[in-house]
Amino acid sequence: MKSGLMKRKQDEDAGEIDLTPMLDVVFILLIFFIVTSVFVTEAGIEVTKPEASTVDDTSGDLILIAVGPSGDIWIDGDQVDPRFIRSRFELRLADAPNSVIIIQADANAENEQVMIILDAAREANIDDVSISAEA
Repeated sequence: MKSGLMKRKQDEDAGEIDLTPMLDVVFILLIFFIVTSVFVTEAGIEVTKPEASTVDDTSGDLILIAVGPSGDIWIDGDQVDPRFIRSRFELRLADAPNSVIIIQADANAENEQVMIILDAAREANIDDVSISAEA
């Protein structure tokens, strides 16, 4: 009688599935997708873009720079002094060497601020610089 009871207990244990390894794999995949997902970056302020006759799509690691109508410069949500733009570019290049700069200048902004940004990009050896416009 005892051997029948033991046999039934072993059959019940053989039919159960341990879900712990599967949960570990699911959590590892979840962490992987969270870490590798691309987050949308914004320059920091909303600008009115000038119109252009040609518009190109860009991809890669974007450094978004906004120039407000009053001439204030924003990079990644932080207002930046024009003297420190080059150092911000160099810090970003250390993380992602193939970065692309996109300048979002307001239509009413002065060209002097855009030229300061272009000079800082040239000094930081960034070749791919675009000015955002409306088509």
